[in-house]
Amino acid sequence: MAALSAPTVVELANKTEVVSQIFQSHPWTMAAVVLLGFMGGLLSGFIGSGGAFIMTPGMMNLGVPGVMAVGANITHKFGKAMMGSKKHGELGHVDKKLAIFMLITALVGIKIAVWVNSYFFEKMGKAGSSLYVSAIFVLTLSLIGGSMLKDALKTLRGGATGPSKFLLELANKLRIPPLIHFKVAGVKVSLLVIIIAGLATGYMAGTIGVGGFIGVPAMIYVLGVPTVVAAGTELFLAMFMGAWGAFNYALGGYVDLRLTLLLYAGSLVGIYFGAIGTSLVKELYIRLVTAILILLCCVSRAFAIPEYLDSLHIINLTPQSVHLCETLSRIFLFGSGFVAMSFILVAVFKAHFAKQRLIKKYAVPVTISTLK
Repeated sequence: MAALSAPTVVELANKTEVVSQIFQSHPWTMAAVVLLGFMGGLLSGFIGSGGAFIMTPGMMNLGVPGVMAVGANITHKFGKAMMGSKKHGELGHVDKKLAIFMLITALVGIKIAVWVNSYFFEKMGKAGSSLYVSAIFVLTLSLIGGSMLKDALKTLRGGATGPSKFLLELANKLRIPPLIHFKVAGVKVSLLVIIIAGLATGYMAGTIGVGGFIGVPAMIYVLGVPTVVAAGTELFLAMFMGAWGAFNYALGGYVDLRLTLLLYAGSLVGIYFGAIGTSLVKELYIRLVTAILILLCCVSRAFAIPEYLDSLHIINLTPQSVHLCETLSRIFLFGSGFVAMSFILVAVFKAHFAKQRLIKKYAVPVTISTLK
């Protein structure tokens, strides 16, 4: 096996120059990042997730190193989480005590993730960083997306709709003292279980910029927290994780604020339409769209992996094969994003025009519930 390629001088000396070169060589890349932000915001408002599972790989498809894509995304998530947690807090859906206990180990998990991500970038360059992030992305989110799709299809066939009790029953067997009671969530959990859940949430947030897909299921399936409280608590937790992650990535020079601001330019518009779409589409279809989109994003990252392996001289591919893998990766990611985006926007505008017709015909205000 040939030796791994070393990082370029630019990658080591001035990391932000990597993004400058991408913008200079491909001027439309900035517009593509704004589009990614819009897609992520749209999905965030629609499915209650940060949309990182499409923004992180999307930036990598545009040539941004994995470590910098994660750095930009986790910095971007901080602002959105702050707004979301405030709203959930007003509704009483945030268990701050649980969030603080999970936060302690989540911060450790993020610190470890930043160190590992930085190590791969410094030792193996852009390709090594992107390979590591892609591998974790595919392994983790394929399991999550597959489980979500299985549950949604089971519901579609008339099966049980509640969360599986298997992991909860397993966690209950680990009732090692001290046991801590969380009033808002209405659960009593072993400190050991909380430490493990917080560590996993932080590590995944710091590795691929997707912490909610670990934190929320962990609270629901392992700790037994009600779904709405899990979502609100995770947003409160994400606010601090985002700030800590952004700080640590920035210390290493991996946060390019241009990427973060471009993501905000799209996401702040997209999240508005996504939130409207949530009230117009049945919850089952939201789950189906989410699961399918996650799995397609995993396929996109899987197609990108051979390109990174070739760059590191671990395998040898022809230039045509590398180009094919790169093209298929972009098609799957942006194609699936466009389909999901169209699905949401069509639902929103269809309901809007139906509302306008009813107002014009009857000259009375029409609420969303009237149209469902």
